[in-house]
Amino acid sequence: MLPQFRSRVHSCELITETKMQPPKSQHISINAPTSQSLLNYILLALVYGGILLYRRQPLTTKWYYYLILGIIDVEANYIVVKSYQYTSLTSVMLLDCWSIPCVIVLTWIFLKTKYGFRKFFGVGVCVAGLILVVFSDVHASDRAKGPKPLKGDLLVIVGSMLYACSNVTEEYLVKKNNRIELMAMLGIFGAVISGIQISILEREELHSIKWNAGAVFPFIGFALAMFLFYSTVPTVLKICGATMLNLSLLTSDMWAVLIRIFAYHEKVDWMYFVAFACTAGGLLVYSYRSSKEADDTAQVTGASDEQSRVGDEESGIQNQVRSSFAGGNDDQVSYKELPSNGSPSKN
Repeated sequence: MLPQFRSRVHSCELITETKMQPPKSQHISINAPTSQSLLNYILLALVYGGILLYRRQPLTTKWYYYLILGIIDVEANYIVVKSYQYTSLTSVMLLDCWSIPCVIVLTWIFLKTKYGFRKFFGVGVCVAGLILVVFSDVHASDRAKGPKPLKGDLLVIVGSMLYACSNVTEEYLVKKNNRIELMAMLGIFGAVISGIQISILEREELHSIKWNAGAVFPFIGFALAMFLFYSTVPTVLKICGATMLNLSLLTSDMWAVLIRIFAYHEKVDWMYFVAFACTAGGLLVYSYRSSKEADDTAQVTGASDEQSRVGDEESGIQNQVRSSFAGGNDDQVSYKELPSNGSPSKN
């Protein structure tokens, strides 16, 4: 998403246990990143597509824009999930912060969002943390970091850029249209694109899987989590915007480190804590708002509301005049005599 992330719920490569022989058990690694997201898109298409059909409303945006969004979202999920094969979990969770500067640049260029110097400084501190993560993955040798950490880190960065494109596009569409249409079309095109990609890249992998409870439940759990996430993202985008969405997702980094230390008993390099401190510091700098800025925001909001009210009143006056003109009354008023911006017109 929206995704959805984005679409933006990450997952590790699915691991299942199947009993090939009674006395022995074998761990089977399922390498099917696109298949993990397919069920989520199907759920989006069924739930929100059903609502859209029930309302019988025409599309407010051309279908090919949703097609482009679906391609970006599917490939972002594929690339990020693929990166788990090459680098560590914590690296993925921290490096996805690269989507933040990408979102800022895209919203600044296309949505005309204004950012002050302090916000750019906060993002720069976050990027410094990302550089520390990459440096740690390349040079640290005393911890489990994946077979090809540099390749995995680059995949995460590319996926984060695609996530940024997806989030900014979703913010534009959800503010212009409605989230039901956005989720329905994203689910439809995401399911179609995922199905085509699965038939090309993951067909043999799916045939080789022994489908049992241990293999099915991870797929279902991941799909439900993604569906809830994708359903929530449009609301957050409409209220706060794509930049704040990506900043708020940084809290997942803390949980990733804690889970890795206490649940998996893995050793975390000390530079991760420095990187996380930089990321947290950058987040605080970005989100800090002085009282003057809060007052300015309130004044701008009040002015916008006043302009909207005045515009509605002028629209109502024009509609009344049009109705009078169409009805053929004696007190017809020509459009040249309508007041503009509260001042009498000049002939």
